[in-house]
Amino acid sequence: MKLLAVADEECKALWDYYSPDKLKDVEMILACGDLNRHYLEYLVTMAPVPVFYVHGNHDESYDERPPEGAICIDDDVIEYHGLRIAGLGGACRYRTGAWQFTEAEMKKRVNRLRGKIDRHHGLDVLVTHAPLHGYGDMSDLAHRGFTVFRDVLDRYHPKLMLHGHVHMSYGANIPREQSYGSTRIVNCYERVYLDIEPAPRRQATHSLLSRLWQR
Repeated sequence: MKLLAVADEECKALWDYYSPDKLKDVEMILACGDLNRHYLEYLVTMAPVPVFYVHGNHDESYDERPPEGAICIDDDVIEYHGLRIAGLGGACRYRTGAWQFTEAEMKKRVNRLRGKIDRHHGLDVLVTHAPLHGYGDMSDLAHRGFTVFRDVLDRYHPKLMLHGHVHMSYGANIPREQSYGSTRIVNCYERVYLDIEPAPRRQATHSLLSRLWQR
């Protein structure tokens, strides 16, 4: 399966200079936060595939007016074309505001999510806004990653962890990809195309999700 992951900065190639080949063969779009609501709505309109998203720390406006047609997966697990996908948006708390969490608060979210992951018998893709601490984050609190994400990776060994928050324009030494055990960690700043194959198991697509993204 070919997926498109986006985060943090609207991609001009997709928005200002769009052509159909930019979304050719893409079967799913995953948004890792801090993107203009209208950009997500545009992707919903242009791509005949679902757009799933988590909140970034600058996405408070989504709570009052979420992007139409896109599907929030924060604190949830969905299954699409056999892929089990979990979402944990937000960043480390560094000021007053929504979608910012202490390490302890994120740990509570992770603990609540485990039951849903277990009911899906595992996890293929973890979608976050903040990175895993020590894997692509920065030293300042605003861009620090969460240590508790290790618990998810150690327990479920997803094939992919997708995040944003740390713009690759911040410096030349910011990696696009890293590995943690068997998990491929990808910084999805602006856009990145990825291929992933579902585990050999029954395919299941929630009928509700299908109705939502076809609207």
